[in-house]
Amino acid sequence: MSDDLLSYDLLGFDNVLLPVGNLGQAVGFYERAGFAVKFRFDEAGIALLECGGETPGILLREEEALGHRPPPWGSPRLWLEVPDARATARRLASAGIPPLDEPFAVATGWTVEVADPWGNVLGFTDYSKRPELGRALGAATGRPARRVR
Repeated sequence: MSDDLLSYDLLGFDNVLLPVGNLGQAVGFYERAGFAVKFRFDEAGIALLECGGETPGILLREEEALGHRPPPWGSPRLWLEVPDARATARRLASAGIPPLDEPFAVATGWTVEVADPWGNVLGFTDYSKRPELGRALGAATGRPARRVR
């Protein structure tokens, strides 16, 4: 292959797709976790959740054959930046969404992970130890980040 075929720019993320077994239950779970629904199209079995001030988001896609996947599972992990992961863990727990484990230290700050009923793992991580590497509110897009309830 020539170098021309391998040359391209990665501009950022488009939507992240998460398979779910029941769209209504999934939307309820993610709303409790603080996500706003950008749109929902039940006939197609999809709903798009907002993620910061960007156009792309987290796309929930109903897959009837899924059912529920109990832990442990070998699924990818999607980590999202938040201002304070430990405070996010407390807010999620108060909404009935327990963490998979206690918040844990990472090189840049703290992280807490939760799972939806289908085994999709979301991590909420902060840059409290290395703020120069994190996003200043709105710095990446020029728009303010959407505040999670």
